[in-house]
Amino acid sequence: MDLQKIKETVLQKDFYKRVVIILVGVFLLALTYNLFLRPYNLVIGGTTGLSIAFESLFGWNSTVFLYVCACLLLVLSFILLGIKRTGISIVGSLMYPVFISLTEPVVKILQPYLAFDNMILVVLTAGILYGVGYGLVYKVGFDTGGSDIVIRIFNKFFHMPEGKCALVIQGFVVLTGAFVFGLNQMIYAIIILFIYTNIMDKIMIGISNSKLFFIHTREIEKVEDFILHELYTGVTVLDMEGGYSKKKSNILMCVVPNKDYYLFKEAILDVDPKAFFVINDCYEVHGGVKRDNLPFL
Repeated sequence: MDLQKIKETVLQKDFYKRVVIILVGVFLLALTYNLFLRPYNLVIGGTTGLSIAFESLFGWNSTVFLYVCACLLLVLSFILLGIKRTGISIVGSLMYPVFISLTEPVVKILQPYLAFDNMILVVLTAGILYGVGYGLVYKVGFDTGGSDIVIRIFNKFFHMPEGKCALVIQGFVVLTGAFVFGLNQMIYAIIILFIYTNIMDKIMIGISNSKLFFIHTREIEKVEDFILHELYTGVTVLDMEGGYSKKKSNILMCVVPNKDYYLFKEAILDVDPKAFFVINDCYEVHGGVKRDNLPFL
């Protein structure tokens, strides 16, 4: 199996539709930057945060700084990571500063109508818009370059986990913002980070509308019958072996809509009070086969 070919096929799928989505996401990011981050000195990380801090410290034009960073980091990515890994960053990296330039006149018109007296409203609005923007970008397999490129370089050459690297970079930039603008602005920036990362996750993977149950019970047939004929959903019987006892047995796996969560959980305990089960959020169920009008896994 040619894994590289599979990867290329996936990346080419719905390419133009994905480009449109990333452009919408980058537009929201640029609009948020001009409406909230730059005017209120909110340094939330990445080259975006550095541009705001350095404009205050050294008088550098923040938009020009973003253009320069985008070009330099793309060149660095091309040299160190190769064209294929750089490809996912090109559109976002170049269009982000372009959209910042294009939205500046629009923001000048809108700003008098969007002047918030309460800083909490600024933080909430910025966090939501930024989260939606980044969620759309990442959902279709792209990124906006900047710190994402730096993270991939550190991961490749220093084997530093991407999550840890992102935390270090974000922390450094936020602390830089605290040094330049004070602790109050740093706290606001952290709140925005918390909001936008949660919103971004929801945009990327969706909101859980069902629960995934793994059930070990002595009354496996009764529970299976309840799933099939009362909940009208599917069930899979998996072979298992106890890690300590080495006894072989079965467990049931099924996906249950959130509305049936309480009913099913209590029904299991009613059938077998000693049943053991694990419940996880389930964000997506794809495929399946129907038999006698009952979907099963």
